Amino acid sequence: MRMLFPGDAEAEPGGVRGVHLCRKIQHDPRERMSRKTLKCLLGVDEGSRANRKVVVGHRPCPSNEEIIPPKFCDNRIVSSKYTVWNFLPKNLFEQFRRIANFYFLIIFLVQVIVDTPTSPVTSGLPLFFVITVTAIKQGYEDWLRHKADNEVNKYKVTVLVDGKRIESESEKIKVGDIVEVKENETFPCDLILLQSHRDDDTCFVTTASLDGESNHKTHYTVPNIESDLESLTATIECEQPQSDLYKFVGRMDIYKDSQEPIFRSLGPENLLLKGATLKNTKMIYGVAVYTGMETKMALNYQGKSQKRSAVEKSINAFLLIYLFILVSKALVCTTLKYVWQSKPGQDEPWYNEKTQRERETNLYLKMFTDFLSFMVLFNFIIPVSMYVTVEMQKFLGSFFITWDKDFFDPEIKEGALVNTSDLNEELGQVEYVFTDKTGTLTQNNMEFIECCIDGFQYKYRDACDELDGFSVTDGPVNKVQQKAGREKEDQFLRALCLCHTVQVKESAEQDGLADQVDGSILDEASSQEERGFIASSPDEIALVKGAMRYGFTFLGLESKTLKILNRKKEVEKYELLHVLNFDPVRRRMSVIIKDTSGETFLFCKGADSSIFPRVKQEEVEKIRMHVERNATEGYRTLCVASKRLSPEEFAQVDEELKEARLALQDREEKLMAVYNQVETEMTLIGATAVEDRLQEEAAETMEALQGAGMKVWVLTGDKMETAKSTCYACRLFQRNTELLELTLRTLEDRGRSREERLHELLLEYHKKAVQDAPPVKGGIARSWSGANHDYGFIIDGASLSLMLKSSSASKPNSYESLFLQICQNCTAVLCCRMAPLQKAQIVKMVKNSKGSPITLSIGDGANDVSMILEAHVGIGIKGKEGRQAVRNSDYAIPKLKHLKKLLLAHGHLYYVRIAHLVQYFFYKNLCFILPQFLYQFFCGYSQQPLYDAAYLTMYNICFTSMPILAYSLLEQHISIDDLLENATLYRDVAKNAMLQWWPFLYWTVLGVFQGLLFFFGVRCLFSNPALQDNGQVFGNWSYGTIVFTVLVFTVTLKLALDTRHWTWINHFVIWGSLAFYVFFSFFWGGIIWPFIRHQRLYFVFANMLGSVSAWLVIILLILLSLLPEILFAVFRKNHGSHARQTSTVTPLTYKHPREHNHQPGLDGQH
Repeated sequence: MRMLFPGDAEAEPGGVRGVHLCRKIQHDPRERMSRKTLKCLLGVDEGSRANRKVVVGHRPCPSNEEIIPPKFCDNRIVSSKYTVWNFLPKNLFEQFRRIANFYFLIIFLVQVIVDTPTSPVTSGLPLFFVITVTAIKQGYEDWLRHKADNEVNKYKVTVLVDGKRIESESEKIKVGDIVEVKENETFPCDLILLQSHRDDDTCFVTTASLDGESNHKTHYTVPNIESDLESLTATIECEQPQSDLYKFVGRMDIYKDSQEPIFRSLGPENLLLKGATLKNTKMIYGVAVYTGMETKMALNYQGKSQKRSAVEKSINAFLLIYLFILVSKALVCTTLKYVWQSKPGQDEPWYNEKTQRERETNLYLKMFTDFLSFMVLFNFIIPVSMYVTVEMQKFLGSFFITWDKDFFDPEIKEGALVNTSDLNEELGQVEYVFTDKTGTLTQNNMEFIECCIDGFQYKYRDACDELDGFSVTDGPVNKVQQKAGREKEDQFLRALCLCHTVQVKESAEQDGLADQVDGSILDEASSQEERGFIASSPDEIALVKGAMRYGFTFLGLESKTLKILNRKKEVEKYELLHVLNFDPVRRRMSVIIKDTSGETFLFCKGADSSIFPRVKQEEVEKIRMHVERNATEGYRTLCVASKRLSPEEFAQVDEELKEARLALQDREEKLMAVYNQVETEMTLIGATAVEDRLQEEAAETMEALQGAGMKVWVLTGDKMETAKSTCYACRLFQRNTELLELTLRTLEDRGRSREERLHELLLEYHKKAVQDAPPVKGGIARSWSGANHDYGFIIDGASLSLMLKSSSASKPNSYESLFLQICQNCTAVLCCRMAPLQKAQIVKMVKNSKGSPITLSIGDGANDVSMILEAHVGIGIKGKEGRQAVRNSDYAIPKLKHLKKLLLAHGHLYYVRIAHLVQYFFYKNLCFILPQFLYQFFCGYSQQPLYDAAYLTMYNICFTSMPILAYSLLEQHISIDDLLENATLYRDVAKNAMLQWWPFLYWTVLGVFQGLLFFFGVRCLFSNPALQDNGQVFGNWSYGTIVFTVLVFTVTLKLALDTRHWTWINHFVIWGSLAFYVFFSFFWGGIIWPFIRHQRLYFVFANMLGSVSAWLVIILLILLSLLPEILFAVFRKNHGSHARQTSTVTPLTYKHPREHNHQPGLDGQH
């Protein structure tokens, strides 16, 4: 979609009238100068076309402005792919981009153009079936999208036009319109908030439909604008539309009575996004800046990159092999045909003379057409219907995950969610699991445990308003009863009450006085805490409630005034001057406030690694011991600091912040520089400890995953000690695990550079964990026998950055390679202090390492999205940090404990089913076409078909498709309970075991053996073709029909032998398919069809069954074909005590030469 920028001469038709861009025409040199200076200050080039200008309410600009009418896009949302007119051509184009479909189209065209032995119907009908089914599915999905679009576009909205409230449809909103939105309504486009009915000029919104976060976010009106919007004359200059939901840079120019315009900076806090919902606010007015497909919601429509499973790659590899076989067969037959015809009398026998046209045809052209004819004759070896069956298996199979009652969580009243059904089988192939800590391994349900003020520890022991008298320190015993001074206690508790973004819920909204974090309701633990809070993070509520326990209560924020109730039950008021927002890079947040006496303070809280370098170093030591001890005990710790700002310091900071917030270019970087400048030389006043309990069954789940041969890596932004204690609690690290640590602490040593120390440590750990370690057998992650020594590896974000930087600079990949080798020999790896991007870097590093292992990432927060998208399989947990992880994941589960069943049971079974489906399809098509190939040696390479056209067409569509589809949906070669009890069974299908070349060779050899048996077995029968009682001779169509009958019964009964879990559906489709074949053969040959010129099978099937010899051969050949399978099954049953149970699926026996030791209680539980 093309946008008009200042200076564009034309615009896209169908745009919106009445919206204006203002191009400044400078009349006064001084005015020109001031504007240039301002633009320089803002970092905007005067001729820049990178920004858009919007006139608020379409009111004319002042007289010194020249007006150019622009054309912005309308407010229609289009998420559909097709229209009525382009559906057919566009859908066909997309479908024929698939190699298999395109291949069959070429074959079909060859059959139509060239005189081929089989009718075009034989390949045209299956292709038509595949294309039609896919087109109907995609058309239906697009119709649903059209329906959803119409609901959005026809949504009723209220627009202010010349002071009147006009009701309109959402799609008619124009850029510059002032829109009214009421409580619980959805914003129809991206709006700049102009006016709110709340006294403090704020409004609350939830963005669940955008980023999944259901917490209440606070947005602010543009400060100091007209209360009467009718008289407001203003323009908005802002950046062009972009997809980042959290970034917005703009500026409003407000014109008053021919004065110089007043400038107001605009940021994400002023922007209300389309799709978000207004909450806890009666009504707001906003001006539309982005509409329709230019809104941030629409720009985020483009989906995730397509992930392909290992099975799909195997299918493509097998397809190439079979394509090679097909071309080889066609070449062999074409060559032998001309060799045979070169003999005297063979090319033109007396009974079949050539026409004049045939004699004049170019020899090479005839050879080429013959080659194409053979290609057409044998093309059924490529199974086009397999693609449809695989699609249906994945789509229908995904319902079993959503229907699984074990995944239902009564707390949130939700079950599992499947966003991508293409990766079901990949769940059974996972080698590396990358998990977040907070909210994934732990509950993200925070409880304030203790605090440390001025080096003295305070533990909350009862619900009294006073600080607990008992405090302990890590120092001498005689200091146990000591406390910090009253003044320091008050200062610390004030900091907890003032430094946050918590909102107090209004009484009408309190619903039983509960706290809300991202939509989850947390009940109050104490009757004293009768106050509901809204916060984006559970940590914030825990700290505010912790201060309440000690007598300081946060009463709320009204019109930039923070109110708190102190221990003396006096209300203290503070003016909120600035909020220095939290971000993952700084890992801290600050507020600047002014008290009633006029003094200005900065309060800051954040991670110890972020706070300690910014405070006076003599204060650090007495707090550090408490922080490290709390972290070792598994608590989340935060440090609190303060700073008194002199009037001069505040004036400078205030000016710099305002200047940075007005910048249209690099605003974030400029703000960051100011934040870092002011957050220095602070006074450390204390630290807090908050407990985040382990998720239910977290330890059992991690143990099961390691037992299944998966390597578990914990990637967290938390500090090392806290994360390490969580790893011990989850049994990822055992007490005898030797930890190899690569952190900033271990790199600081003996005055050498960090790079040298890094290299030395990596070599030392490599020698210890890789070179000197005994080889790990069979990919087992933990030594269950206890003979091997267990290692655990710990790395932090700073060391990882150094390692990646050193790798790229001096020794490419050497550090990276050493690091990966060490990690592969460790039972678990802990990566702490990780930024979101570093999490994705680690996943990518492992994913691209030697052997390309299958990776899985699991997390619950927005900071986990990058690693979820990077991994082969992404799992989101429906936790308390919003739903962004869920929306970007391939699968979503309510709790971590559900991962065990998802992988060990569902993943294992999905893989076995689809692997069997793929191998079976290639096998049955090889059985089908091999007799056709052999037949050419006995018919003078004349391209005579062995089977009737109806059989060629129906074989893959009707006779053999339903049994394998039912098998691939319902098969359980091992019961789910056994799979969950014995995690080691998961290893038997690891590394794509059932789709390796050995199993493929087994199925191919089986297909060749049975194809040879079918053809030559029937040929033995036809050594005397007078097979009927009346001496009538059977012909070539009877020959082909007997072969086809044996084929259909054999491949169907082969699947029945492989089936271990019988249901009524399996019985119905297996025996029903065989019955349908018999019924169809009688029906097809028992009627004279008027639309068929050559009715080859008229009464052939009925006559065939009239021969006892034919019956005998059919039964005998079916039994002989299945004899190896039957003998193998009997042999396996008798000697099963030495084999693994998974050998019930035939190809697994050909997986690896290694044998597993017998585990009692596993055999005979099919």
